[in-house]
Amino acid sequence: MASTSALSSLSCGKLASWTIAAVLLQILGLSLFVIGFFPVKPTLPGFSGPESYRMPTCESVPGAEEGDLPPEKLRSLYKELSKVPPTYDRLVLMVIDGLPAEFVLGRGDKPPTKTMLEAMPYTQSLLSNGKARAYHAKAAPPTVTMPRLKAMVSGAVGGFLDVAFNFNTQALLEDNLLDQFKRIGWKLVMLGDETWIKLFPRLFSRQDGVSSFYVKDTVEVDFNVSRHLGVELAAKDWNLLILHYLGLDHVGHIGGRHSILMAPKLKEMDDVIKMIHMRTILHQHNPSARTLLLVVSDHGMTNGGNHGGSSYDETDSLAIFIGSGVDDPDKSLSAREAASQVDIAPTLALLLGVPIPSNNIGILLRGMFDNLTDEQRLRALQLNSWQLLRLLQAHSPSLLCGNSMCIADETDIQTNQTIASMKENLCYLFSRAISAHNMWFLHQASGLTSKSTDDLGFAINFYYDFLGNASEWLSHRATDKPFYLLLSGIAIMILSCLLLLNIAFRLLKVCRQGQYCFVPKSSNPVWHVDEAFTLIGILLHVLSLGASSMVEEEQYTWQFLTSTLYLIFLLSAVKSLLKKSKSDLIKIQKNEINHTLHGSLINDDISCTTKSTNYESSSHSRELPDNYQVFSVLVVLVFGRILRGWHQGGVNWVHLPDISKLLVQGGDFRIKVLQVTSLFGFMILGIFALYFVKQGTYLVRLVFCSYLLCGFLVLLHVIDSQSHNIGPTDSSATSVAQIFYACAGSVVALTVLLSPWTIPVNLDVSSITSDFNSNSEIEYTRVFYFLQGTRDCTYLIGTTCIIFWCLLQLLLQQPVNAMPMLMICLQEIASIIYFSSHRLSHRQWVEVAAIYFLGVAGHFGLGNSNSLATVDVAGAFIGISNHSTVLSGILMFIITYAAPMLSFLSLLMYITVKDTNGIFPDDPGWNNALHLMIGFPCLLPLVFNSIVLVAFTIILMLMRNHLFVWSVFSPKYLYVCASTLCVYIGVLVIAATVVYTGVVLTVRAKTPKSLTI
Repeated sequence: MASTSALSSLSCGKLASWTIAAVLLQILGLSLFVIGFFPVKPTLPGFSGPESYRMPTCESVPGAEEGDLPPEKLRSLYKELSKVPPTYDRLVLMVIDGLPAEFVLGRGDKPPTKTMLEAMPYTQSLLSNGKARAYHAKAAPPTVTMPRLKAMVSGAVGGFLDVAFNFNTQALLEDNLLDQFKRIGWKLVMLGDETWIKLFPRLFSRQDGVSSFYVKDTVEVDFNVSRHLGVELAAKDWNLLILHYLGLDHVGHIGGRHSILMAPKLKEMDDVIKMIHMRTILHQHNPSARTLLLVVSDHGMTNGGNHGGSSYDETDSLAIFIGSGVDDPDKSLSAREAASQVDIAPTLALLLGVPIPSNNIGILLRGMFDNLTDEQRLRALQLNSWQLLRLLQAHSPSLLCGNSMCIADETDIQTNQTIASMKENLCYLFSRAISAHNMWFLHQASGLTSKSTDDLGFAINFYYDFLGNASEWLSHRATDKPFYLLLSGIAIMILSCLLLLNIAFRLLKVCRQGQYCFVPKSSNPVWHVDEAFTLIGILLHVLSLGASSMVEEEQYTWQFLTSTLYLIFLLSAVKSLLKKSKSDLIKIQKNEINHTLHGSLINDDISCTTKSTNYESSSHSRELPDNYQVFSVLVVLVFGRILRGWHQGGVNWVHLPDISKLLVQGGDFRIKVLQVTSLFGFMILGIFALYFVKQGTYLVRLVFCSYLLCGFLVLLHVIDSQSHNIGPTDSSATSVAQIFYACAGSVVALTVLLSPWTIPVNLDVSSITSDFNSNSEIEYTRVFYFLQGTRDCTYLIGTTCIIFWCLLQLLLQQPVNAMPMLMICLQEIASIIYFSSHRLSHRQWVEVAAIYFLGVAGHFGLGNSNSLATVDVAGAFIGISNHSTVLSGILMFIITYAAPMLSFLSLLMYITVKDTNGIFPDDPGWNNALHLMIGFPCLLPLVFNSIVLVAFTIILMLMRNHLFVWSVFSPKYLYVCASTLCVYIGVLVIAATVVYTGVVLTVRAKTPKSLTI
């Protein structure tokens, strides 16, 4: 009676209601925390004007005196106030998307490889002859295009969530170079990446944008830029020409950093540089028009060709200045100075005669102003210092006003004291630079040449000391996070987690009180080894999230947890095999009881066994030999070990050799063989799974025929596609993918909607219950057939979803991931076969946890990590003819979370083949049986994810001032949020499928005749 009351207190409706409430609370808490933790950095309003050429004071407010001036007069005013004459009046900004500086400048003291040197001969000749000045311009994470372009033209570092806005670019409203150029009357022309048009709408006189997201195209995307080049270089009506080439970045996404297409693409870019240099600088038609060519890259790329993270390969971007007056007397590789990408903005501003953008945190590039007079060089550094001082004042008003005013005398120049407070230190460094500048000026006026020379070096170094410290402080500075908002979000998420844990413990209590027939009611609840390890494993995982190195290499945690848990299962299976004789005896006894029960169901003491045995005979689960159980676990362990070596995941060891790198080096043929092999493997698995569906329905035949058609479409895609695609996206390949989407989507939708109506199910029990002596026995039989029908329908739906999901992954995933996807699917199927055994004593929540662990381990087995660089952008545009942020985002999510979603679909099949002894309730009623069937498969993933989410949210708040907060912990938090969404979708699929099936079967039971197709 205790177990019955416990079950009634946790009815299906209450379970669903409390779970939904907990999920809604979790969403609310997560939203509050994200809003509070990822704020927008403080910015100064408006645009820099004449006030930027004056020393900031307590009362300094951006003026508007230039607002009514025409462009020509404004340009003259800037020139007069600046006292730094503009060196150039035309700029060609050439952006080579994704070009690592290492390809051109080498790495450290090592020169570029011979292949790279030969790929760009003209550029290398300019550098070796000192006709150009190059920098390793370090990009700040996230290393995606939109925030990096904003950094180059505004000098400001955006918020971390710019990685999300990269896919839906909005107009840039902050102060920036392009708007400053427009204000002085410049005409701007843009050719290339349409991100520029989205950032600066209605700013360009002429424009021709191309989408940056069709990464399969490496030719047309650059040809669309170069086809206008000859005409534009001959034109004289522009002052700024932007050329943004995307082909090299696309080559990286398709074939990686060492793609065979990389050298030809670099040669193509070198030819463009040569053409621009020859026609606009060496042999320009207008000698008075001084043109500067700036070749930059927005970010680098990993060995796999991706980007978005903070590794050296991704942040190593390039900046090459080419023009008259630009020279580099020291041509050695060691002399290549490291700079920041934001340093480009203030350097261009003073070279071209406009104010430095107000929110700039960059500093003037060393060497770019060496051709100016000493006074002009110091003036340029002074302007840069004043601009940063204004920005510092916005962050900390007391820096200029109050007790810590930046005023000092000349004696400060001799001081080399240590300042504890960062504000006081910045104040001291600024005052020291001003003092050195004033001392140089006094010595110049008094004619002390030797001293003035020394003072010049002191002043320059002191200015750069202040600029470097101020820039570093501002780059890590954001608005003070609203602590109350963070705490509110965490408190709500903790409440949600506790609510989910309470529901899970109550459901577990129902099971432990004997509600499951296979647990003897007289036995004491005992924690088994697998249960203890699962809980300890979750605890260890939570603790590991506090270490940055463990976050970067999280794949090892999940590989350890999964392999160890299945080793425990292997020991259990071997133990069961050794006790075969005892199991045979139990089986004989069950058969005798079953024979007796066919005559009568009067004895209440054995009714539970009767229900289980009858239902067991009709379920999809079949008693397998003991050696099959051992073999199933071995399949999981062996494939898990292969997956561990397939991709050298993580961050720190990604450069080490692995199976995927060997296959790529071996050529396309080997990869295509594996793709075709994987396809036939999936086809055989799908046909085998459909074989167990009840025959005689046209719906099953429709699923079978559609499956064959979709498999053929995937085969066409594999044959036609090339791992290194040099041409534009083939329209036929797009059509094949679109047909696949339509066919697979339609069949899955029809199966979900129609299978509960069409699968033959015996819902009329009146003909077989005439000999029953009690209403309870009739109700048990009714529930028995109801569960049987639910399982039959759910099996067909689950099978259909799994087989089409796997085919979809073959279409979208990188070719080298075809075989890992097959191995992950075989792991899931082997687990289901193992858990379907009647002899095993694993509790259902442990089995659900094991399948969940397989999904997370498979996520890392496909090459994913906690770095944004491993997000596969290339596959997100397969089958899309017109760019759509929503569709590409959905496909990107499907690719990234292929394995976790497969584990949820596997849970659908798991609950249909699971031994009936574990789910049949003592209290009759289909709602009680239903919630015991799907309770753990829906609740356990939510609980595990909630624990990780709450724990890492607390860790992130504690680490908010950590050195790696933006490079390690914040990207991981984005993955945690995306994983939470994945869990929501997976649980919704399971719950909605089973509940919808149950509702339809209930309706059919009340209908005299039901549809059968």
